[in-house]
Amino acid sequence: MLSNKVKYALKAMLHLAREHGKGPVLIADLAEKEGIPKKFLELILLELRNHGLLQSKKGKGGGYSLSMNPDLITMGQIIRLIEGPLAPLPCVSQTRYERCSDCVDEAACGLRMIMKEVRDATARILDGANLKDLLERVERTHAAPEVAMFHI
Repeated sequence: MLSNKVKYALKAMLHLAREHGKGPVLIADLAEKEGIPKKFLELILLELRNHGLLQSKKGKGGGYSLSMNPDLITMGQIIRLIEGPLAPLPCVSQTRYERCSDCVDEAACGLRMIMKEVRDATARILDGANLKDLLERVERTHAAPEVAMFHI
């Protein structure tokens, strides 16, 4: 399950992707529009900036903006920066591998085998979804005509 910190980071990054090329966005405006506590958002944006995904500008006309095009930032990147590895167990993590202390035979561990598949599928989906793709999905959803459903 995603933490609120990751959820807020993803919402903020999608908002900034929507505003990409229009100039910096004020933290107060972003917090209000996305329903994110301002102080918490400040910490999240600072962390994303320190990892190179955002840039900030102080003073009049200042705020935060993406440091690169939205198609170069994936959901997997954001989640890993904020939360850490996508792996559900440390023994299947590619970046923070740690052998399970109670494991007798790692090569034949059924739990490890299935959790590796979960990690791979999760990484494939999240690393294949960039901010631009997600914005396009949202736009298509809003553009789709509503279909009336009649039940008898």
